[in-house]
Amino acid sequence: MDKIKETLRFDYNNMMDSYIGKKEGISEKELNSMKLIANEAHNNFKINRGKGMLGWVDLPYTQNLIIKDILLTAKAVKKAEYFVVLGIGGSALGPMALFQALCNIRHNDLKRSKRRSPKFYVEDNVDPERMQSLFEVLDLDKTVFNVITKSGSTSETMSQFLIISDILKKKYGERYKDHIIATTDEVNGNLIKIAKAEGFKCFYIPSGVGGRFSVISPVGLFPAAVLGINIKLLLKGCAEMDKMCRKSSFETNPALIAATLQYLAMKKGKNISVMMPYADSLKLMADWYCQLWGESLGKESNIFGEKVNVGQTPVKALGVTDQHSQVQLYTEGPLDKVVTFLSVDKYRATILIPAGYENFSSISFLSGHTLNELIIAEMVATEYALTKNERMNCKIILPYVDEYYVGQLMMFYMLQTAYCGYLLNIDAFNQPGVEEGKNATYALLGRKGYEMKAEELNSKRNKSSRYIVGK
Repeated sequence: MDKIKETLRFDYNNMMDSYIGKKEGISEKELNSMKLIANEAHNNFKINRGKGMLGWVDLPYTQNLIIKDILLTAKAVKKAEYFVVLGIGGSALGPMALFQALCNIRHNDLKRSKRRSPKFYVEDNVDPERMQSLFEVLDLDKTVFNVITKSGSTSETMSQFLIISDILKKKYGERYKDHIIATTDEVNGNLIKIAKAEGFKCFYIPSGVGGRFSVISPVGLFPAAVLGINIKLLLKGCAEMDKMCRKSSFETNPALIAATLQYLAMKKGKNISVMMPYADSLKLMADWYCQLWGESLGKESNIFGEKVNVGQTPVKALGVTDQHSQVQLYTEGPLDKVVTFLSVDKYRATILIPAGYENFSSISFLSGHTLNELIIAEMVATEYALTKNERMNCKIILPYVDEYYVGQLMMFYMLQTAYCGYLLNIDAFNQPGVEEGKNATYALLGRKGYEMKAEELNSKRNKSSRYIVGK
């Protein structure tokens, strides 16, 4: 069977009232009433395709020269023993999701002869203990750092860069630049100025690509290439999904019907979206999705300036692990969630459960089955329990976890997010709430130009000891 002819499948049976009941489900009438609105959202996307912050849509088709440069550079970096990404948000979550999905799950524990690429670390926080622990792991002689920030002024990333570059300068002098690769805007920002002055190797993030949509730009592609991931096949999968979703009819456009269903679910008070992969390889796809969905759709105002406070809170879970922690809430708690299962037709390994302890029927029944059968049975059972309890759920099925299908999955979610933004009449590509927090951080640390924000912070009401318990 030719895998390339297959596509992921989106199963939304359990969103419909014929499966979960009229009270909680979506009726055919409700769904059909959305056709014109969904078509308008699709047309708006089509009109704006490639413009403004929709530059990411064209990335599967426009990076041939960049890919050649990425592959050539990655070939040299693969000789290193350690490869470290300095980044936060989309600059970290995308590379981490690709690493988890497409490399050996225990990659860093493998002998060099088995992994054939550097050990990989992503430093996406500024906890001082975490940074200190990294220094205790690395051999700097054998380490390459990839500092990723489009603006070149991201406080977390640039603080890490200052620390790392200072250590490297003291150890290697002018040769320190050989240990740093920058991924940033080609023209704007501080990092590109530093990179040019210092002579760093650079990759560029296109101006129309925001952080949470940047995984298929050099932000995600370069680390993936260093790790031996087939980035051409990844982009081919993205292109396949994009072509599928050029159809305006949501009966044949998986991302458009998915966006429409989530929009209707929000209207019914389902303000929490749970992503639950049943494959450890897809575990960090849920983390990547949480930023994509939450940061894109959580908005105070719509495009007309009206206060709407829309959005759906993304929550990550992992099957089977979270059947033993979260599923009790999902099946019997508030009726405010949509659960999306990520399923795999064929896992990359098959493990047989051997015979043993035949005198214990509660154990012996497992004998002769495989872990593959068990994990699928667990997912089907959870799906059944949710459906029986009238809880909205749907499922995305990947034929296999490889670059082609992961590309399809990521493009599916980016397109779904864009469509949903149009349905909600909000700007899915800005993040004013994030900017407020950034500006407050700059003010607290004394950045020039933020004196008024510092005054605002200093004038805030002092906390009362009455509401603090403990000495």
